[in-house]
Amino acid sequence: MSANLLTAARNRVGISKAELARRSGTSRSTLSAYEHGRVSPTLETLERVLSSTRQRLELAPTPTWSEVDIGRGRVAFVADVLWRLEARAAVSRAELPLHLEWSRSNRVVELWDRRQRVRAYEAVLREGRPVDIERFVDGALLVDAWDDLVLPMALRAAWHPLIDAARSDG
Repeated sequence: MSANLLTAARNRVGISKAELARRSGTSRSTLSAYEHGRVSPTLETLERVLSSTRQRLELAPTPTWSEVDIGRGRVAFVADVLWRLEARAAVSRAELPLHLEWSRSNRVVELWDRRQRVRAYEAVLREGRPVDIERFVDGALLVDAWDDLVLPMALRAAWHPLIDAARSDG
């Protein structure tokens, strides 16, 4: 796990192993051993190396999904917790897969545009599998859009406690 994190962090900022070793005060050979999974750094070391790339470890909730009958023989999925997307993904230009947006020929949405994001969230929540929902829907932006979403009553009712909890935690 730490090998993937270190490589991803280094690649994200576009620096070499040698530069990361210099910045973090770790030898290049040790850093290479970490990145190839031959040695595992301590948590303290991992945090120090990541910090040198101006990144950090964060805890993120992992949703558990439940199926909800939304009528007419259809099911949708509801999470037990809200999650966050990286800002770039949450407000990107995205092409929804055909199984999510089958009624329009142009499935490209600009998620930075709130109106388009609301329509996309409706399609993803109605038609999507958990992997789709986690890919396109940001928890905080879902709470923001909630009052404007047009969803089947059963689906709205299933998500509502989670949305209410997020609004009252503030």
